[in-house]
Amino acid sequence: MVPLSYKRENGEIDEIVDLLLRKADVHHPEMIREMIIGALKSGQENDYLADQKLICTTMKEMRYTNKVFAPYRGRKKVTVFGSARTTPDEPIYQTCQEFSRLLVEHGYMVITGGGPGIMQAGNEGAGRQNSFAANIRLPFEQNTNPVMDQDEKSITYRYFFNRKVAFLKSAHAVALFPGGFGTLDEAMETMTLIQTGKNPPIPLVMIDDERGYWEDWLDFTRESLLMRGLISGEDFGLFTIVRDPAEAVKIIDDFYRNYHSMRFVGQRLVIRLNKALDTDQLRILNSEFGEILAPGGSMRLNSALPEENDQPDLKHLPRLVLEFNRRSYGLLKSFIRRINEF
Repeated sequence: MVPLSYKRENGEIDEIVDLLLRKADVHHPEMIREMIIGALKSGQENDYLADQKLICTTMKEMRYTNKVFAPYRGRKKVTVFGSARTTPDEPIYQTCQEFSRLLVEHGYMVITGGGPGIMQAGNEGAGRQNSFAANIRLPFEQNTNPVMDQDEKSITYRYFFNRKVAFLKSAHAVALFPGGFGTLDEAMETMTLIQTGKNPPIPLVMIDDERGYWEDWLDFTRESLLMRGLISGEDFGLFTIVRDPAEAVKIIDDFYRNYHSMRFVGQRLVIRLNKALDTDQLRILNSEFGEILAPGGSMRLNSALPEENDQPDLKHLPRLVLEFNRRSYGLLKSFIRRINEF
């Protein structure tokens, strides 16, 4: 057995793979080639069938996820988390319905876990046409709710980690309603990904009930995490607690008032805007948020960088380019909110 390489050092196998790519007529053939070589390398290196099943199922699930979401790439989406055990007679269920209805009125689609409780309330409020369901195979609690059952935008996952990618990959905001271990897991994971920069900054709204579920959580966070130095004060900028569904929608809308999206190009953070800033506004940002810059770094107004040619649909947007310290993600969200005030 000759070990395979991602470089073109595989002789006849490279020729066979190239022929296959031409016959299949795929997009981005170099990327697909690496995926094929990766699968072959896995087959060479590992004879444990369960490992291969995991890799195979993961790829199948992610491929299908991309297929389902691709036609709706142009619409913003909000992922809604909450308890599967919430019943329709509870006020928070009705709050979720109202929140999702308002989201659709403001042009958003809704992603839920596809089950009962808050998930069903979110799909009911948004309606089948404006909903996605990212369900999971479980021995209890998790049949697809009647709103999304058999819908083409409903996906049932075998693996939680694939489902979690689906929840955040296309989400422009996350809304958290009261829930159990699963909801808290999703809340902590979303915050962790934003805090560490593994997910772009997005609005994270916690919609509370009359008993103060999220207020109790906030008290714990202050007393047991902040007071022990396990998180910093700026981390409280990662989320907002509200009770009014209209206020929650406004927070999401306001986040995208001027901010459009962001990406890293090498060591530079490129923030894409809906409208250009002027030099006075840039001076204010430098004065108020200099601490988010890397040592010796700067921020400047710019057009699209050459490295961004792989996203031609965004090329026309004005840019703010800065050398971000890659640490102050709580402050980065505050920075974006400040941009939206201009």
